[in-house]
Amino acid sequence: MDKRIYLCLAHMSGKEQAFIKEAFDTNWVVPLGPNVNAFEDELKHFVGQNKEVVALSAGTAAIHLGLIQLGVGAGDEVICQSFTFCASANPVAYQGATPVFIDSEEDTWNMDPVLLEEAIKDRIAKTGKKPKAILPVHLYGMPARIDEICAIAAKYEIPVLEDAAEALGSEFKGQKCGTFGTFGVLSFNGNKMITTSGGGALIVPDEAAKKQTMFYATQAREPFPHYQHEKIGYNYRMSNICAGIGRGQMTVLDEHIAHHRHVHALYEQAFEGVDGITLKSNPDDRFNANYWLSTILIDPVKTGTTYDEVRRKLDERGIETRPLWKPMHLQPVYAHNPCYVNGVSERLFNMGLCIPAGPWVTDEDVAYIVEQIKGCCMK
Repeated sequence: MDKRIYLCLAHMSGKEQAFIKEAFDTNWVVPLGPNVNAFEDELKHFVGQNKEVVALSAGTAAIHLGLIQLGVGAGDEVICQSFTFCASANPVAYQGATPVFIDSEEDTWNMDPVLLEEAIKDRIAKTGKKPKAILPVHLYGMPARIDEICAIAAKYEIPVLEDAAEALGSEFKGQKCGTFGTFGVLSFNGNKMITTSGGGALIVPDEAAKKQTMFYATQAREPFPHYQHEKIGYNYRMSNICAGIGRGQMTVLDEHIAHHRHVHALYEQAFEGVDGITLKSNPDDRFNANYWLSTILIDPVKTGTTYDEVRRKLDERGIETRPLWKPMHLQPVYAHNPCYVNGVSERLFNMGLCIPAGPWVTDEDVAYIVEQIKGCCMK
């Protein structure tokens, strides 16, 4: 195959340029303006649940501002999902707090509610105080067992900061991911469901929380004619130009989600009954993943090969794949952090690959990808 097939390339609607031009023509090229306001309104309408949304410079910034508003500071502990990207945990460290890592359960690959409760009890016993927040992730767009997680959080009166960076449009029991916790996080990085080139958003409970988030995101400037600062603030607001890209992307969001689900359905059909290759799918009808990335597990015993050998062979044949996330409790930077593990995420990391699913991936591409994977894995 001559062309290279990428995991998830950004796909423009064609309308982005008009919103960007408008920003330039009206000289709104700063981190505020009509595009920012309109993008936030469109996201608010999309996620529902009477939430408010604040557009920010990155999903990481959204997590950081969520933690600040939950009062996370030096000496605190925050329970984090181990099986995820480092941006889910790093902002905890920004605050001088300690991430406590929880392993995954098999059904969703996300935070294990059983281990979560064990960890809460153990942290209280060991430190004499509760963790300050719980930070679950909807990995690869697959909803976590968020009802169970939120029930445990409510039992111990610990707030939930929900990382839905990869899960824009995913639903659990018909409710959008990112709207279950006190705060929710979205990402518009270049390879996400929609992009603003960079960017993210914090989903907040009400107008008061929206104002507070905007206050911290604009250097915590107090309402004086001069510059007065009584708290530490950050330069985290999204620019009007990036928000213009986001407005154009919102016009194709539903189309993007439908395409990712269509590609996954093709993979599901193609890999059905193939011994040694397992495609990750919704555990039951409560879960409705956006399938941001489709993921497979390769059993080395049944296939006679490893995920990394398959990755290298596919790369030679013009197919981009990526190993599953290396769990945070295995990362050198977090080697000494408390962790509660069951072996699930480590096993997944040693067996799994993300395979192309983005808007540019055609039915013919899927057929070629499947053919190549089967060719690598058949003994």
